[in-house]
Amino acid sequence: MTTPPPPPVTTTAEPSLGTAHGSVAVPQGKSWLRSFLAFSGPGYLVSVGYMDPGNWATSLQGGSQFGYTLLAVVMLSNIMAIILQSLCARLGIATGRDLAQACRDYYSKPVSLALWFLCELAIIACDLAEVIGTAIALKLLFGIPLMLGAIITALDVFLLLMLMQKGFRWLEAFVISLLCVIFTCFIVEIALAQPAIAAVMGGFFQPTAEIVTNPAMLYIAIGIIGATVMPHNLYLHSSLVQTRNFERTPEGRKHALKWATIDSTLALMLALFVNASILIVAATVFYGKGEVASIEQAYELLAPALGVAMASTLFAVALLASGLNSTVTATLAGQIVMEGFLHIKLKPWIRRLTTRALAILPVLFVIGIYGEGETGKLLVLSQVVLSMQLPFAVVPLVKFVSDKKKMGALVIPFWLKITCWAIAAVIIALNVKLLVETAFG
Repeated sequence: MTTPPPPPVTTTAEPSLGTAHGSVAVPQGKSWLRSFLAFSGPGYLVSVGYMDPGNWATSLQGGSQFGYTLLAVVMLSNIMAIILQSLCARLGIATGRDLAQACRDYYSKPVSLALWFLCELAIIACDLAEVIGTAIALKLLFGIPLMLGAIITALDVFLLLMLMQKGFRWLEAFVISLLCVIFTCFIVEIALAQPAIAAVMGGFFQPTAEIVTNPAMLYIAIGIIGATVMPHNLYLHSSLVQTRNFERTPEGRKHALKWATIDSTLALMLALFVNASILIVAATVFYGKGEVASIEQAYELLAPALGVAMASTLFAVALLASGLNSTVTATLAGQIVMEGFLHIKLKPWIRRLTTRALAILPVLFVIGIYGEGETGKLLVLSQVVLSMQLPFAVVPLVKFVSDKKKMGALVIPFWLKITCWAIAAVIIALNVKLLVETAFG
């Protein structure tokens, strides 16, 4: 006779995301479609971070320099993302704690503070990419100078406050609408570029050892991983799944986990399409004609190369939608991380303006000292910084979801545990290799 697994550890501490916790109704005993729609949303908010302006920089540079070769890295990083985000949903649903709260509960105060600090660095690096991307889009579409555009991006806090006041479903609807804009723009871009299907499939399914042995290619590859699997998204998703008012019973949690996993997997497949499309367009149009080092350069060359003026406009519109979307989810992630680790509550606009100011300052410094042309390098560097922070979120996450005392019946099976530790090992090994090669030239 087998012993039933212990129930998950629950807590009476304040729930994640405060008033938004359990605010979205979940129909009981209804059709699969009603369940699917009720749980759809958190995955799309998370997917925003997987197609933010930082992804554009690394994919454009990777495609223009190395053709379709790095498509394998895009797909691998997306598979990693799907697995890791499913773990986040599992943690939040099983324990009622987000990843930041779980770290604060488990680790000593010094370790917890160190993890909080590293996560804040990751959020600032992500915010930096959003500032640059949104400012570039404003410049391309409306002629606003880059420095002024960077300052204007701080006003996005009012957009978030308005959406949050209307309710969490309004926030999700806004994000999904902008995702549809991005998706549509790149369907058109791919149709205009007409890439060679055989070459694209080769890039996806025939990876080369040069990705690891070529330092320049490895740098971009790690940037792609950092731009795709973002540390703050792991904290974000473990909280967002708790906005659903599902039954806190063993069966209710299993039901919630199933639909939450479907939601995030479908959303991340959309992110894969967008990220791959950026690299495919760059490889088709620019490979062999010199490296495209900046988003502005890609914008200027796209229309002449494809012979359609609309191509550049769609590119800029998608970039603006991406930047606006990313600011919304980064703000939520910042709130979750600060409240979870430090138990400190700040008004959203104060939290947002503080983080955005820390992100804007490096952008203004680079523009003022080196000129607008250097922002592309800063964008790629921000994604490498994100990748460096990733192990400090992945390792605690895998540790927690492997603990039967915490997870109860939703503890991950042995094969998934091995897979997750392998993902963590790959990320750590790539980062160590990059650090060593950077240090020793």
